[in-house]
Amino acid sequence: MLGAFLKALTQLREPTFWRVIRNSVLITTATFISLYIVVWLVLSRVSVAETWWIDMLVDVLGGLTVVVLTWFLFPAIVSLVISFFLDRIVDAVEQRYYPQLPPPTSLPIWENVAVALKFTTVTVLVNLLVLPLYLIPGLNLIIFYGVNGYLLSREYFELVALRRLDPLKARALRRSNAARLFIAGLLITALLTIPLVNLLAPLIAAAFMVHLVVALGGDYQPSARPHPSQA
Repeated sequence: MLGAFLKALTQLREPTFWRVIRNSVLITTATFISLYIVVWLVLSRVSVAETWWIDMLVDVLGGLTVVVLTWFLFPAIVSLVISFFLDRIVDAVEQRYYPQLPPPTSLPIWENVAVALKFTTVTVLVNLLVLPLYLIPGLNLIIFYGVNGYLLSREYFELVALRRLDPLKARALRRSNAARLFIAGLLITALLTIPLVNLLAPLIAAAFMVHLVVALGGDYQPSARPHPSQA
């Protein structure tokens, strides 16, 4: 697993990755700025009391709530953004390290986005449900990493594996390697919680998952599925 992670880091030197980083940063930044503006406009126009300091307190608490939610929900949102560019990342990794692999199944971009949107929705809802537990010191970290580690590992696995495996084989491969994938998910979650690094984390995660899926075996192995011309 460490070798797969280190290979993913070396991919950051390629221009394709930096173009994706630029686009992802712009989209993610615009999304959160829009969120802050909407919250600020709503709070500035809503008065919950006639006392000025109570209104100010509500504004401050509302702003802090948005900041906290942004930090906790960033893994889900940024993963959704990166889904628009996933094929470019995975193609770059496969062309460099696994050129002998047959061409992947051509999936419309909306299918990648649909998978990411599904997991984003689940991740957001689950994080909101366990939000009260995040207020408990110590337990909050366990819950946060456990929930997001599982969900993110599953999301990135499916986004990569379904390019070459049918859903049944992908599910079997995932279940037979659940522990390793969960550890990978914990690592991805950790990267997504580090300021600045979290902007690169989804790209690293996608490349990391390609190497990991190949290492896990199954039909994704270069020697396991012949090229159509050889069939």
